Amino acid sequence: MEKKTLLIIGLGNPGDKYAHTRHNAGFEVVDRLADSFGVRLRKKLLLQGQTAEITDGNTKIILCEPLTFMNRSGECVRKLLNRFRVPEENLLLIYDDIDLPPGKVRVRPNGGPGTHNGMRSIAEQLGNTAFPRIRVGIGDRPAGGDLAAWVLGHPAPEDREKLEAAFDRAAKCAKVWITDGIEKAMQHVNA
Repeated sequence: MEKKTLLIIGLGNPGDKYAHTRHNAGFEVVDRLADSFGVRLRKKLLLQGQTAEITDGNTKIILCEPLTFMNRSGECVRKLLNRFRVPEENLLLIYDDIDLPPGKVRVRPNGGPGTHNGMRSIAEQLGNTAFPRIRVGIGDRPAGGDLAAWVLGHPAPEDREKLEAAFDRAAKCAKVWITDGIEKAMQHVNA
C-alpha cells in the first residue's frame, strides 16, 4: 500500500502577545492535535513554521503552525506543500471565522477566502482555494467595532468556554478527516 502524507495547518499569529486571542483558533486546535498524538511542535525556520510529524500506519501526518504571522500564512503553506510533496487535497486548514457564532465548527471541502487575511494569503500563494478546511466560529465584532482589534482580542469568559469546546470538536473532526476523509468529517461536525 502506498504511503500517504497529510498536512494539517492551523492559522494564527506567533508569540505570547497573540496567545489565546480569537485569531489564534487554528493554533489552539493544532495544539490539541499535537497533545492527542503525544508530540511537540518544534520550530523549523526553513519552513517558516512549527511542525510535528506523526506516522500512523501508511499515513504520515504533518502538523504545522506558521510563524509568518497571519497575513503571510501562504508563504509557509507553499513551502510545506513543496517540501513534503503534498497534493492540495491532502491539505487541511484550520482557522477562525467571524461569520460563525462563537463555538460553532464548520467543515468544507473548499471555498473562497472571505475576509480572512490568512486565507487570502494562501489563495494568493497557491492560486486556488480547492482544499478542505475547518472553520471555528469566533463571532463578529460589535456594530461599528474595529475588525483587527476584535480578532486580536481575547474572548469574554462565556465565549472562551464555547471556544474551548469548539477547539476540542475541531481537533476530533481533523482526526476523522485523517482516517475517513472530508465527507465523514463534514457529517461528524456539520450535522
